[in-house]
Amino acid sequence: MADSVLALGLRDVTSRQVSEVTDPHQPAAHVSAAEQSTAARIGATLFRHRGWLPLVFLGVPLVAPGRMSAVQWAVGLVLIVIGEAIRLAGVAAAGSVTRRRSRNVQRLVTYGIFAWCRNPLYIGNFLIWMGFVAISGVLWFLPIAIALFAVEYELIVRYEEGVLESIFGQEYIDYRKETPRWLPRPPRGEAPRGEHNWGEAWKSEISTFLQYAVLILAFYIKSRMTVDGTPGT
Repeated sequence: MADSVLALGLRDVTSRQVSEVTDPHQPAAHVSAAEQSTAARIGATLFRHRGWLPLVFLGVPLVAPGRMSAVQWAVGLVLIVIGEAIRLAGVAAAGSVTRRRSRNVQRLVTYGIFAWCRNPLYIGNFLIWMGFVAISGVLWFLPIAIALFAVEYELIVRYEEGVLESIFGQEYIDYRKETPRWLPRPPRGEAPRGEHNWGEAWKSEISTFLQYAVLILAFYIKSRMTVDGTPGT
């Protein structure tokens, strides 16, 4: 998942790719100090098991009782739409090939939304998950969800950025110096330009849209089964 800037690489890949990245039997390649740091090593382990995090984000809000309201639905849906818009901008710039299981990265994407921050897809994911937590009405879980997301993905990003530094060297270091990791800001000077494939981005997100529809339906059913925050009879 290095939403960061891979045109062919690490974002949304599977644990098999991580084993490919770290397999000691493969030909030796340059490994940056950043990739060998303690934080990056922990992040590599979390990367292998990152698929479990959505189960926590979904399971608790769906099962735990919560007071759902029209305001919470509105806030949650706005967060989901903004988050998905950020994701679409990232996929349109980097391409859906960021989902491939390979470290054979061909180029560093630094234009579009990647000129504003290094991890736009993670930011989009964060807003989307917070949107579903807001809809659920389980507001006590919100700070826990934020903390879980922050700790896990900060470490995962340390690993991913170490890999990017190993692959691109000074080119990535220069990009990292100019572009914030999390909080977006306008690029300094003239913004880099590059191609955006919006059609491909929409097509690649179809399965994601279907997941949203299923989750929204599940929370709607939960809301109909709940009266004043208490399960109905």
